[in-house]
Amino acid sequence: MIGNPNYRTELITSKEAWSIRQPVLREGKPIEACIFDGDDFETTFHTGLFVDDNLIAVATFMKNPHKLFLEKNQFQLRGMAVLKEFQGKGYGHEILKFGESILIKQDVKLIWCNARKIAVNFYQKNHYTVKGDSFIIPEIGIHYVMGKTL
Repeated sequence: MIGNPNYRTELITSKEAWSIRQPVLREGKPIEACIFDGDDFETTFHTGLFVDDNLIAVATFMKNPHKLFLEKNQFQLRGMAVLKEFQGKGYGHEILKFGESILIKQDVKLIWCNARKIAVNFYQKNHYTVKGDSFIIPEIGIHYVMGKTL
C-alpha cells in the first residue's frame, strides 16, 4: 500500500540518484562513496520516485552479467534506496516495478542484485530468490546475490 497516492516514477540522472543513495546507503560517508562504476554507461539507467515533487526513492539498473546465472541478457539492480521516513510504505515496490517494466520492454531476461541482509525479505516479496551463500562487502555488511526471471 502506497503511503501517498500523489507520486510519480520517471528516469533520472546519476547525480540525482547519488542524492538519495548517500543518506540511505552510505550514511556519514562523502557523496563520492555513492558513485558506482558504470553509473554513466550508455546501457545504465536510473529511476526515481517522487512524492509531491520531492525525490524520495532511487534505483539503478546496469547491464552486468553475474556468473551464477545462465541467462544471456542480464541487468544488475544497484543502489536502490528509499529515504528512511518513506520506507515500509510501498514505494520500494513501485520503483522496482517501474525499472523492471523498462527491462521487460528491452527483452531483458534476468535481473539480479547484491541484497543487504536486511533487504532479503523485501526482495523475496518481489519474487527474487537467493542464489548461493552470503558474503561480506567491507564496511557495509552481509549480502546475498538474489535474482529474478523477467
